[in-house]
Amino acid sequence: MILDVTEATFQAEVLDRSASLPVVVDFWAAWCGPCRALTPILEDAVTARAGQIVLAKVDTDANPSLSQSFDIRGIPAVKAFRDGTVVDEFTGVLPPAKVGAFLDGLVPSEASLLVAAGGEEDLRRALELEPGNHVAAVSLARIVAGRGDNDEALRLLDSRPGFAAEGLTARLRLDGDPALEGAFDRLDSGDEAGGLDDLIAALALEPAGDRKDEIRKAIVGVLDELGVEHPLARESRRKLAAALF
Repeated sequence: MILDVTEATFQAEVLDRSASLPVVVDFWAAWCGPCRALTPILEDAVTARAGQIVLAKVDTDANPSLSQSFDIRGIPAVKAFRDGTVVDEFTGVLPPAKVGAFLDGLVPSEASLLVAAGGEEDLRRALELEPGNHVAAVSLARIVAGRGDNDEALRLLDSRPGFAAEGLTARLRLDGDPALEGAFDRLDSGDEAGGLDDLIAALALEPAGDRKDEIRKAIVGVLDELGVEHPLARESRRKLAAALF
């Protein structure tokens, strides 16, 4: 979608609309030669991404207050809005490939959309498109581990960085440990508080070594999944520190 926007319509057409779609604003003027060069590049690139991005064109001569509000000092100036805020920008003429890359940075990739869908086939396709997508790998590993295929889950997690991947890997390696079975059962049933307390208690009793480190990683993986600000995660981190030190 390509729109001509004025001071009167900027709020609705750019700021409000950017809550649902990225809006790229092209600040231009009729006398500006570089603007005449950039505008068709922008229009072609936005048209090629139909339904993903809106292009709003602002004539700086006719809308001086908008130019002042956004500190436009040279044109063409391009600003990208998402949720009412400028998230990226550039000034001057860029070649088509760089304009395309600029726009692609504003929209989720196909792999990201597949990860958001979350089904097993979606996640497998996401990994085909982006083998380095660690979120897709961890999510898929959770699914296959849930049906008992720990070997495939470990292959998916192999060498993946991050607390989530390390935590799930540790959990799978500890799977079947009778001393931890009750803790994992509580976690799987939704009793995160009880499961974490059981794991932390087991950690405190465990002598230094590889098994102790695996239990720690499994705990940290659960805390990562809960999120930094979750009250249970904050309390459990305090208990974890006490058990370790």
